[in-house]
Amino acid sequence: MIIIVGLGNVGDRYAHTYHNLGFLTAECLALRFNAEFIKKECDALTAHAEYRGKKVILAKPQTMMNLSGRAVQKLLKFYKCEPKDLLVIFDDIDIEKGKIKFKERGSGGTHNGMRDIVFLIDEEFPRIKVGCGRPPEGRDLASFVLSQIPKSDRKVFASAIEDAADRAEAWLE
Repeated sequence: MIIIVGLGNVGDRYAHTYHNLGFLTAECLALRFNAEFIKKECDALTAHAEYRGKKVILAKPQTMMNLSGRAVQKLLKFYKCEPKDLLVIFDDIDIEKGKIKFKERGSGGTHNGMRDIVFLIDEEFPRIKVGCGRPPEGRDLASFVLSQIPKSDRKVFASAIEDAADRAEAWLE
């Protein structure tokens, strides 16, 4: 079994923000796998799927972003999975907007949701970072990542979400 977690914030007002790029990628994967996010378990909304004979749990934590590790830890325990069976997808301000980066392991960096996950389960799990770029000069980081993606950038991020979903599928292979 594989668990793919997309990080984001719960609620309509956050739906199309930079901080929800993980949720948006998980939703893209659910569409590709013909799965729906209908089950609430382990502090997450989940979609159960199968990909080339592998059982896949797609998850969107329903905790606050900074407590994402709680949901991830519960999912791993409930499904008896190891961190190597986990893939986390999230936004990253240190990567150019629209670019993605895959890493086998690492710290939580500047992302509080990832810091919580790393704190609770260690650094030994793969992740896909979706670049949103740095905030403009003088703009607060929190207000930037929680702001709506401008319409002028939506095509860039739609493409990045597809690229991140492609990379997740490649990892599943």
